[in-house]
Amino acid sequence: MSLLEQDLTGIDFYQYPPIGEENWEYAYAAAQVRVLETLMLPRGVFVDMANAESFAAAVELLGSTEYAIDGGADSEAIEAMLLERRSAVRALYADLMPNRSTVMLIRSREDFANMRLAVRRVVTERPLGLDYSNEGCVPAEEFGDIFEQEDYSRLPDYLQDAVEAAVLGYYENKDIRQIDYAIDRVEAGWWVRWAKPLDCVFGLSLARLQIDLYNLRTMLRLKMAERDDRDYFLPDGFVDTDKYIHGLDTGLEAVAAVFYATPYAELLDESITYLRTEQSFLRLEQKCEDHLIGFLKTTRQIAAGPQPVIAYLLMKEAEIRTVRMMLVGKKNGLSSKLVLDRLGHWM
Repeated sequence: MSLLEQDLTGIDFYQYPPIGEENWEYAYAAAQVRVLETLMLPRGVFVDMANAESFAAAVELLGSTEYAIDGGADSEAIEAMLLERRSAVRALYADLMPNRSTVMLIRSREDFANMRLAVRRVVTERPLGLDYSNEGCVPAEEFGDIFEQEDYSRLPDYLQDAVEAAVLGYYENKDIRQIDYAIDRVEAGWWVRWAKPLDCVFGLSLARLQIDLYNLRTMLRLKMAERDDRDYFLPDGFVDTDKYIHGLDTGLEAVAAVFYATPYAELLDESITYLRTEQSFLRLEQKCEDHLIGFLKTTRQIAAGPQPVIAYLLMKEAEIRTVRMMLVGKKNGLSSKLVLDRLGHWM
């Protein structure tokens, strides 16, 4: 399927969008990540960690893995270990990807994260600080210097757009939430614009799927907060923004039916059932993560290409986040039920 066809058809798939064709230039890279996938932690390890009697017992279950850490480790040591593992997998990804624009796209996520932090500090007149991530396209020390001097012309075009949108959004109503919304919109648009000229079917499918999941989360959170902010939905997903607006106008018990002709009806049905009984978005987050990684796993259908490499990076990052959730949860005495309710089934 070409990008033009995908643009015109919207949803013309049953569960997951297309991933594109094979590319044998990536034969070695795809083979390597397939081997590495077999070393990822199974779900049973996380279930055992959730049910462990103590933090030390949970840590012991990671003793033979790359996440091994001392049972007396504090939160700072845990975070340092996890960031080290994340940096390692991102470095591997950069080594395996001959297409540097794809590497830049992944790194740009940290640029947008730095942007959210910096703009919040600027508009609230707080010190800019030096604690920016150094894994973006813009080095951390340069990022802080740019904001200190207000010389935004040194930023890439997509970040200049993000600065302008975020600042204008905030000062319109002095609402700090508008900063995140404006940057989210620019970032989503950047992913879509990146995929089109490269004729990257997988990249466009991934970007549009993430937009859909973002909009689903936004719709339910707005409904529960009884807010009618219809401009918060991002364009360019597979589902038209009008459907999310329709969802806002529909009773919570009937929202899933609004999406019956999309791949998200079951996701919404289970998430809303949990939301109504527990007053929590844990199941929604779990289902969205499972759906996204279910899509990433469809890259196993092809023998070679950039798709399996990108998919492995994103799945590995999800694993690292899950390890963080488990360790922080046990460290802070969260109940096993709470942690298990959030734990995905994709492993």
